[in-house]
Amino acid sequence: MAAARQRVWVSQPLFADIVARLQPHADVIATPEVTQHSPQAIAAALREVDGALVTLNDPIGAAEVADAPRLRAIANVGVGYNNLDVTALTQAGILITNTPDVLTETTADFGFALMMATARRISEAERWLRDGLWRQWSFETLLGSDVHGATLGILGMGRIGQGIARRAAGFGMRVLYHNRSRLPEAVERECRAEYVDFDELLARADHLVLVLPYSPQVHHLIDAAALAKMKPTATLTNIARGGLVDEDALADALTGGRLAAAGLDVFEGEPAVNPRLLALRNVVLTPHIASGSLATRRAMVALAVDNLIAALGFGPDAGRPPTPVNVDALKAPRARAGEG
Repeated sequence: MAAARQRVWVSQPLFADIVARLQPHADVIATPEVTQHSPQAIAAALREVDGALVTLNDPIGAAEVADAPRLRAIANVGVGYNNLDVTALTQAGILITNTPDVLTETTADFGFALMMATARRISEAERWLRDGLWRQWSFETLLGSDVHGATLGILGMGRIGQGIARRAAGFGMRVLYHNRSRLPEAVERECRAEYVDFDELLARADHLVLVLPYSPQVHHLIDAAALAKMKPTATLTNIARGGLVDEDALADALTGGRLAAAGLDVFEGEPAVNPRLLALRNVVLTPHIASGSLATRRAMVALAVDNLIAALGFGPDAGRPPTPVNVDALKAPRARAGEG
């Protein structure tokens, strides 16, 4: 008996011309508008499909795939994938892919820009101007902290962290970093970066940028104790994941003058934002847009589509998706509909 035509669920509206590349290989069930899917809705959508193209807004674990016997691959549009229960999906024989590399430079651009906006109080100054307060100007109005010549601390020195370090060279910054493992000496030279331990990074950084992956082991790594080790004149920028920071402890530090300012592109309860942070003037807030250039977002979707096509057994990389996350899932592939 011939295999039935495969089916793919696309969880959110993406670039239609890129998603259309799936159509020669599978029937595409596309979500027409941005949707906050319930767990039950995700489970229903996955029940009769072979593959899924999803975003960070779509959490998927054991419960969502329990009644999805055909599902063989989930292509996540993003370098991070903490919306997916990797262990559960691997045990179920479902391949996960992500989209690294294509967003490195764009995200590094944004991280550096957010750090500068935080240091120089740019969003606060704009609000002040729009509120008609310029006539209240004095020589000490909205004084920020310098970026040039300052010490930049980078927590998490992967591709994006290295990109931020390279940008810092143009501002004459001293770069310190802490990472799970030390970089090769040649990479340190290229980035002009010095490896230090975690506590020293906190103590010495004028501007600390978080770029490390999230895992339960680093949940609230930046807590009250960590913040207490930072300079009261320092800034904190987070473009990694919201769960790395204890947001109430951060709000306490910002309110109490124990930290100068923070720039946050990610939040623990996304899309909800801690109301204490919303109320503070010395926080720059952006809605998880570090990879948000047109070219990069298109490249992310294109890579996710390539991954899914290959995972479903089509195209030049059939059976070998370009960027798999859990290759162990390939050892226990699921049968295609109509086979077996």
